[in-house]
Amino acid sequence: MTQTNDSLIRLEDVRKVFYADDVETHALSGIFVEIRRGDFISIEGPSGCGKSTLLGILALLDKPTAGRYWLNGESVEQFDHTRRAQIRNRQIGFVFQSFNLIGHLTVFENVELPLTFREQLSRHERRERVIEALERVNMGHRPGHYPSQLSGGQQQRVAVARALVTRPSILLADEPTGNLDSKNGQSVIELLSALHAGGATICMVTHDPRYAGCAQRKICLFDGRIVDEETLQRLGEAAVNSSAPRRTVAPL
Repeated sequence: MTQTNDSLIRLEDVRKVFYADDVETHALSGIFVEIRRGDFISIEGPSGCGKSTLLGILALLDKPTAGRYWLNGESVEQFDHTRRAQIRNRQIGFVFQSFNLIGHLTVFENVELPLTFREQLSRHERRERVIEALERVNMGHRPGHYPSQLSGGQQQRVAVARALVTRPSILLADEPTGNLDSKNGQSVIELLSALHAGGATICMVTHDPRYAGCAQRKICLFDGRIVDEETLQRLGEAAVNSSAPRRTVAPL
């Protein structure tokens, strides 16, 4: 795979194996992916196919068992915990399915939290960034509220603002509509689409084909491998009609 000038992320033959007792589970098997600046990508597939594992590797929350990972032209797969945390704080924004807001902090304080690790930013600069991020997600009118005072859709908007406040190279979203009703889910997808239209690079995991269709490109996973959309549908239907396990588990 050749890296282009606008390449932001490149994965080459990435594999992930989990070991438990006397079995090994191959969560990812030979993943080749390039994400370009300005892309809006959805990762879709059935439960257990490796979507969240792949997103965790992209977010530097986990390391691949094998393979290469370049972020902004820098090979990052073997960095230690401290270096990975530094890169994650500066280049990657992450949106969780369950929002992960801190209940005793206000909206403003939740969004500001990632910036507290930036010693070079003054209090005034942090405040300006938080206000900017909240305005981008239409939550600038609720900085003093607590998460319990917000709807699910509003909490997810705050979570998106927290991911944006560091001005990351890419925004990663793990089932961002998973805990929302259809109305709020659609609102969050419209927000992500608007951010993408404004130049943001987004990679979103979703099991909902309605929301996957809003993305510019799709990555379809089945049993830890990338397949085309037609193959995903065929294999998914076969798995539903079969009692055989989907995941291959081999003895050590």
